[in-house]
Amino acid sequence: MTSDNAVQDVVLAMKFRGGLLGTGLGDAIGELAFRRPTREGLTAEVEASDVLIYTDDTAMAIGLAESMAVREGLDQTHLGETFRTNYRREPWRGYASGPPTVFSKVEEKGLSYPEAARTLYGGEGSFGNGAAMRIAPLGLMFHAQENLYEEARASAEVTHAHPVGVDGAAVQARAVALVVSMKPGGAFPVERFLDALLDTARTATMARKLSSLRDLVADDAPPPEAARRLGLGVAVDRSQPFALYAFLRHTDSFEETLFCAALNGGDRDTMGAMACAISGGYLGEEGIPAEWRKRLENRTRIEALATRLADLV
Repeated sequence: MTSDNAVQDVVLAMKFRGGLLGTGLGDAIGELAFRRPTREGLTAEVEASDVLIYTDDTAMAIGLAESMAVREGLDQTHLGETFRTNYRREPWRGYASGPPTVFSKVEEKGLSYPEAARTLYGGEGSFGNGAAMRIAPLGLMFHAQENLYEEARASAEVTHAHPVGVDGAAVQARAVALVVSMKPGGAFPVERFLDALLDTARTATMARKLSSLRDLVADDAPPPEAARRLGLGVAVDRSQPFALYAFLRHTDSFEETLFCAALNGGDRDTMGAMACAISGGYLGEEGIPAEWRKRLENRTRIEALATRLADLV
């Protein structure tokens, strides 16, 4: 007879794998949407792709998972070194200028990673979505811990020191953490979910966007209106809220979440990565189309990392 704990462990591992595979697929398919920005075109492109290649979004999520698996938790220095090593190995993944600049300042000036990150953008630090796009492994591993925000902060500050950049990453981590404990099927607790995210936000910028998101979801606003009000840019407050919208509009469908996140313009791959991290964490790996899963680049490595993190919980 299988024990309740064993069943829970299996479900947890499936959700962890769903969250990381979701990140990779949202990223890889979202990247394809830049050149095939219609549902028909994107579907055909995916079907024609033998391998779905991810970008820096997933590469950095993998780096975060690798570091946490080795250190059995969050270690800023080790995380920064892991990011830097992975970047040096694969600089072609599509990194924005911020992380390489941080890496160079660490090497050339002997700064810590948070110190280097705080030098960006005139000393304000980055408020881009780079810390949020990679945060799924942390949201999964620390899903039951009260100090999730501080863990998310430590992770973000390796490259993104601006309070909004940190806040967006923490909100994304909380979203992933919340769905780990939810059983898919039935009515999704939208109000409770959004209330928890609003309680998480510590900047007025993110709180305003989450309040707008709540209104849009309550009014069943269509994607063009949500895109106009929430934004679709690379700043975290102009992309992460729309990723949440895409998930909340299609909580029962990974595919529809991805299409909504990636086919409405803006930072398509990153919004896909963020929305599908939440969707995959909610539905689990079995909720993701098998044909997509098996074609994701480095799938077995990603699955192994997810299982390792689940084993550490």
